[in-house]
Amino acid sequence: MIDPRIKLRHIACFLEVARLRSVVNAAEALNISQPAASKTIQELEEFLGSTLFDRSRRKLFLTPFGETFYRYASTSIAALRQGIDAARSGGEATTVKVGALPTVSARILPEAVRTFTADDPGVHTRIITGPNNYLLSLLRTGDVDLVIGRMAEPDVMIGLAFEHLYSERVVMVVRPDHPLLSVPDFNLGLIEPYQVLMPTPDAVIRHHVDRMLLAHGISNIRDEVETVSNAFGRSYVRQTDAIWIISEGVVAKDVEENQLALLPIDTSETTGPVGFTTRADTIPTLAATALMQAIRNVAAGFR
Repeated sequence: MIDPRIKLRHIACFLEVARLRSVVNAAEALNISQPAASKTIQELEEFLGSTLFDRSRRKLFLTPFGETFYRYASTSIAALRQGIDAARSGGEATTVKVGALPTVSARILPEAVRTFTADDPGVHTRIITGPNNYLLSLLRTGDVDLVIGRMAEPDVMIGLAFEHLYSERVVMVVRPDHPLLSVPDFNLGLIEPYQVLMPTPDAVIRHHVDRMLLAHGISNIRDEVETVSNAFGRSYVRQTDAIWIISEGVVAKDVEENQLALLPIDTSETTGPVGFTTRADTIPTLAATALMQAIRNVAAGFR
């Protein structure tokens, strides 16, 4: 028997603190006071007989025991939510919730969602965007049915499964009349005098970008702007001499329509797998399975 003292509020609070790494932020998200959130976590640790969080640093980190408990707790909540959705809709969820990274939001999802909703207009689709870690936390707790984008690092894929759809590289784009486009024998060192839009440190592609720059002797960008906003990046680069380092899928249509241009540099070393991430121990609903197939059909053209 599960300890009857452990309530759903204990699990919900624990998952939110683990996601945000902060009792203060978790309390705000749950609309409760900070003392109430702290007391809830302390009670849960007492009931479990072990410490869940390492409190020695500014942000909270899960202990090894906490990591193990997190995987099972998040899976349980996800299964419960899926069951509630299925029961309410008479056996099948009516909304498919997709966590999407920018590279697929622009390149794959529009056509896939169009065909999916045309085939089954009674099923709704909810697209949620954000940083990869945030989307994976939503996946673990059942707030999204699947995440589509670049594969995350192995250490955060525990309990998750990945299905490869196609591979994609990182590119450098500028406005079509940028001075660097007319330079003969272009090399990566020529970008140093220019402002560079970089992915944020928590972006999946950031370590690929850092490694590529280091391999070409660039260890410090003089004028760097970190952003994950596609709208900002697209607008800013068109109005300035800035260079935007971004996943190819985000800007493929802009390049095709001559709104942006690729710098002539080989970035194949940044190529990485793009695909679905799902919970390993949960079977997707029929609606989610149908949307996944629609996405596979569109993605087949990029292999």
